[in-house]
Amino acid sequence: MHSRYYEINENGNNIRCKVYYGDRPKAEKAVVFCTGFAGHRDNNACAGFAEKLLSKRKDAAVIVFNWPAHGDDVKKKPSMADCMTYLDSVIRDAPDRFGAEELYCYATSFGGYLVLKYISEHGDPFVKIALRCPAVDMYDVLTKAIMRDGDAEKLEKGKDVQTGFDRKITVSAAFLGELKEADLRKRDFLEESEKLLILHGTADEVVPFEAVRQFADDNLIEFIPVEKADHRFQNPNHMSLATRDVMRFFGFS
Repeated sequence: MHSRYYEINENGNNIRCKVYYGDRPKAEKAVVFCTGFAGHRDNNACAGFAEKLLSKRKDAAVIVFNWPAHGDDVKKKPSMADCMTYLDSVIRDAPDRFGAEELYCYATSFGGYLVLKYISEHGDPFVKIALRCPAVDMYDVLTKAIMRDGDAEKLEKGKDVQTGFDRKITVSAAFLGELKEADLRKRDFLEESEKLLILHGTADEVVPFEAVRQFADDNLIEFIPVEKADHRFQNPNHMSLATRDVMRFFGFS
């Protein structure tokens, strides 16, 4: 397996990406991997998935990128418009840069939220989409599971807050308001249901398991519970199960 960094520069944006590939970077099928909140393009879960996929398929590539204000991205804080622009640019760039005729998507947590928002507003460019622990109510997840005590009060006073897990992201009141307004539980994904798969750990401590299962039921989306898996699927056995199911769903196994 090989990898290299690259950048997409358009409309004043500098989107920092990474691609995993086999013998050559050209690929008929490309998987766009979307990381979670405070994630970055050197994501370990993405690297592990790419290694497994490329051991099976030489005609594939896996693309991962930094969301706005994530990793070494140059923006200081995220906005919903920038998130949608970044994802759209990566989608449009892949066929020209790598020759990809088919695009797939594997997204986790906040990345899953953004992918769902994108397809509900811009149409679905993917053959299949696999979501692991998607934050279907990202506002609730951010305010209840990620932000610290006192952060809400600071935002109400017009101050930005630094929040996240291992890495911190600057969140503004405007961005929090955008998350509250874009509640995916109020949107209909029935037309895309057959192209969607959701995997979720029963021990997820960040994104509530039952809320996501209800979302899947409401939209007739295939839902696979992973017993005792936490939000990050830190147990290697849980991650192996997720990789197996995603590859099966994509038709890559």
